[in-house]
Amino acid sequence: MSNMTDSIIPRADIVKSAARLGAEIKNIRLSDELSDEVIRAISQLLLEHKVVFFRDQGHLDDFEQQRFAYKLGSLITRTTKQASILGMAPDRRSGRADQMHTDVGDACPKISVLRGVVIPPDDRDTVWSSTAAAYLDLPEALRMLADHLLAVHCSAYDYIVRRHSAETDAKQFDDVFTGSICETVCPVVRIHPETRERLLVLGDSVQNFVGLEKYVSQKLFERLQSYLTSPENTVRWNWKSGDVVIWDNRATERYAIKEASDRDQLERRTAIGGGVPLSIVGPRSLARTKSKPQADKAA
Repeated sequence: MSNMTDSIIPRADIVKSAARLGAEIKNIRLSDELSDEVIRAISQLLLEHKVVFFRDQGHLDDFEQQRFAYKLGSLITRTTKQASILGMAPDRRSGRADQMHTDVGDACPKISVLRGVVIPPDDRDTVWSSTAAAYLDLPEALRMLADHLLAVHCSAYDYIVRRHSAETDAKQFDDVFTGSICETVCPVVRIHPETRERLLVLGDSVQNFVGLEKYVSQKLFERLQSYLTSPENTVRWNWKSGDVVIWDNRATERYAIKEASDRDQLERRTAIGGGVPLSIVGPRSLARTKSKPQADKAA
């Protein structure tokens, strides 16, 4: 780490977590009282390492997490049938979430801040992948194809098709989402607006690629996804209560390891907007809405 960053955060130790992404920042207490210079240093470390980890932040509550996140940028309001939540979303998880996923579209968060509130001792780890490193690993011919490839992302595809179709899941889907679902056509390769790196962006909401039939799309998806899940392009984090993880949503994808504990894991996530990745050619994305499928069609 540079001397400039060390001088701005004099007591902090920066330890790389993996070869291509991830760093733990030790001996720092996150709060909205951190100086602008320290916040800029954290932001620079985030650009460099894609995801940064902090232990022992149990002093944060929801309000303090939100105030700290606001120092990093404008918070995104998340809307459900129940409420509009400024920047803060509870995430009580159970079941499986072992598919690589990311937020897509022109309204995707720039940065996400996730705080572990209740972490059962036998709960899962989380893995982040560098979309920049994955792109660089593509063979030249596959890279040229990916540069011009468009993916159709469906807001319900992961929830209904890839995961469960039980009655409880259908009810939760109805409770959270409105009466329509959104399909977004997005470039597979995008350019980071700050680092100018090319990024391989997929996620588990990909339904198919434009111009390719479903079977061919699936095989191509699996081939491209293998570069994102390659061990050298990933970093794994073992959660403890009080942990805070900040990741650059534009430059990473993520997934949880193994099934969650029967005891729910409770997290709080804050989303920060701005800095949408740019496409190499053509429009950034095209959104379209259609009626939500009935739950029995997912069975």
